[in-house]
Amino acid sequence: MARANEEAAAALQEYAELFALTGGDAFRVRSYQKAAKAIAGFPDDIATADVRSVPGVGQAIAKKVAEFLERGSFRQLDDLRGRVPEGVRRLTRVPTLGPKTAILLYEEFGVDSPAALREAIEAGRLKGVKGFGPKTLANLLKGVEELERSGLRVHIGVATALAEQVMASLRAERVACAGSLRRMRDTIGDIDILAVAPPSIMAEFRAQPYVAEVIAAGEKKTSVRTTSGVQVDLRVVPAESWGAALQYFTGSMEHNVAVRELAVKKGWKLSEYGLFEGDRVIAAETEEDIYAALGMQYVPPPLREDGGEVRAALAGELPDLVELADLRGDLHTHTDLTDGVASLEEMVAAAQARGYSYFAVTDHAPDLTMQRMTLDKALEQRERLAKLQDRHPGMRLLHGTELNIAPDGSVDWPGEVLRGFDVRVASIHSHFTMGRDEMTRRLIAACENPYVDIIGHPTTRKIGRRGMIDADWDAVFRAAARTGTAMEIDSYPDRSDLPAELVRRARHHGVKFSIDSDAHAVPHLAHQRFGIGIAQRAWLTADDVINTWPLDRLTRFLER
Repeated sequence: MARANEEAAAALQEYAELFALTGGDAFRVRSYQKAAKAIAGFPDDIATADVRSVPGVGQAIAKKVAEFLERGSFRQLDDLRGRVPEGVRRLTRVPTLGPKTAILLYEEFGVDSPAALREAIEAGRLKGVKGFGPKTLANLLKGVEELERSGLRVHIGVATALAEQVMASLRAERVACAGSLRRMRDTIGDIDILAVAPPSIMAEFRAQPYVAEVIAAGEKKTSVRTTSGVQVDLRVVPAESWGAALQYFTGSMEHNVAVRELAVKKGWKLSEYGLFEGDRVIAAETEEDIYAALGMQYVPPPLREDGGEVRAALAGELPDLVELADLRGDLHTHTDLTDGVASLEEMVAAAQARGYSYFAVTDHAPDLTMQRMTLDKALEQRERLAKLQDRHPGMRLLHGTELNIAPDGSVDWPGEVLRGFDVRVASIHSHFTMGRDEMTRRLIAACENPYVDIIGHPTTRKIGRRGMIDADWDAVFRAAARTGTAMEIDSYPDRSDLPAELVRRARHHGVKFSIDSDAHAVPHLAHQRFGIGIAQRAWLTADDVINTWPLDRLTRFLER
């Protein structure tokens, strides 16, 4: 994403949030959020392109963007920043805490930060206050804890974009990311970059525009704080030790300890410089050489968590992991009919360009009222999709819907309507704080609906903003396996949902999965690479994933 796009989108998103805090019209708030999403997903740099060519950006928003590009803000944003206390803005970052509650806490109790909210709850200052029952206070405290945990890490989408920016800026013989990002963790603390390069690369690195602060500088390692607040560590390693360094700095620590123990048992030593017997180098140039010398299969980075992979690699029993190239299509995407920013035609053309065998459009169903969806609109879209099919004979177009799972487990439309869709994804979009038993029954009821094919973003989490719902996941997965309902791996990086640990549990119960982008703009289609990372961390093979299957097998699954 171009830097101007990213910053302008952030400014519009902030304006939308502040506008909502001051009681602004909900649909105007939504228009600014949609424009922010469109600018973030726009393929061209808005600093040089006509911003009015961005879908959803009209004259009023275009003027604000033009002013932002000129001076780094716009008048209406400055005005709202002055009207909304910073303490209220800080409070709204707590998951489940809405703007009205934030204002009440600030004005009546002087609570001006998540830390102050925690103190007020633990000191009992909110006990007995109307609207703050025990369950509400417990949820608020849980939200503060979630915010504190996520504040030290960023989701994989942010980390990947930054790592790719850093690597593209460096002149090196070889360069790669390591650490938790290479292992495809869904959240990342620091970013580790390895390079084979002359010492001058360190000065070039420190001089880059994304560097806000130099934390430490040396010939072999330099650490910086970037303008986004994320720390990046650059290490220069010898070319002859590239594989050993990559294996060592990829981790995880627990995996490396287990592998080093194998070396020690053979009387060898393993370090970031190589695998040695005394002074003799056994292996160092490639990771494959190191694992082979230890009698192991090569262990893909996402598996390196000491979750049984060392034992399996020694026995030659590692699975043939699903890969991005195995995906034949995408079964959860949106257009500008609801909250997407690209047209139906643009999304279909982009899917065709990715070489898909099939592609599903699954705009929101009507119970998500802010989307203003109707059955007539859905049927009109179906007709448009049928006409597009004639222009894309090599790719099967599937008309789908993303349904809303109500608190009782029901979904938007009756069976006679649902029967007309090719793909039916059902997701929770509200009532996130239901009790464990109620939420479990809700999800099981959705699985038992004969028309529901896929449970979308099952835990509903938004990394850094909302934690997972509470449910008996083993019971849910047993129901999904029994009913033949797939669980989604939503690849949108701030969701990464299901998380890998739950995917692995679901697979144990016999559940199948759909790795989807949940794309709301053309660039979002590429998010599936993050879903593949989750699937690999959960040891999935291509057969576990329904959108790797040939069209005829997928069709039989959807028509079951």
